[in-house]
Amino acid sequence: MEVFINELEKLLKGGSAHVTFKDATADIPFEVLGERPHGLPYSIWQLVEHIRIAQWDMLEFSRNHNHKSPKWPEEYWPKELAPTDKGSWDASLRQIAEDLNAFLTLLNTNNLYEPFAHGSGQSLLREALQIADHTAYHLAEIVVIRRLLGIWKP
Repeated sequence: MEVFINELEKLLKGGSAHVTFKDATADIPFEVLGERPHGLPYSIWQLVEHIRIAQWDMLEFSRNHNHKSPKWPEEYWPKELAPTDKGSWDASLRQIAEDLNAFLTLLNTNNLYEPFAHGSGQSLLREALQIADHTAYHLAEIVVIRRLLGIWKP
C-alpha cells in the first residue's frame, strides 16, 4: 500500500509525466495573467483560480461531510480575467499548494477505498485521481497560453 500511496503523491505533485504546477505558473509577468491569446476562452488567471476552486472543493468533500460544493459551472470559474493585484495571485498559488498538502495528508491517514458516507460512491482514491487528472488537464492549457504569449521556457 505504501508504494501505491507514494505513486499517488507523485501523480498529484506532477513532474513525472507532465509539468508541475509550480513550474507551469512560475515567472509569469503579472500584466499577462488576464490575456486570452487567439480567442482562447480562459486566461491563465482564470485557469489557476479554477484549479484552486475545484481542488479545494474535492479536498473539502473528502474531509467534511457537511461540505456544500459551489454551483456548477458558474461558481467554479472566476468572472474577472485577471487578479486585482499581485497579492491575489500569490494567495491563489499559496492556497493551491496548501490544499494539495492537506489532501496528501488525507492520503496517508485515511482509507483510500472506503466510499464516503456522504457521497454517492466516491472514495479518497477517486478524489485523488480526479484532482490529478483535472489539474494536469488545465496545466496543459496554461502551458499552451504561455507558449502563445512567448513566455514559456521548457
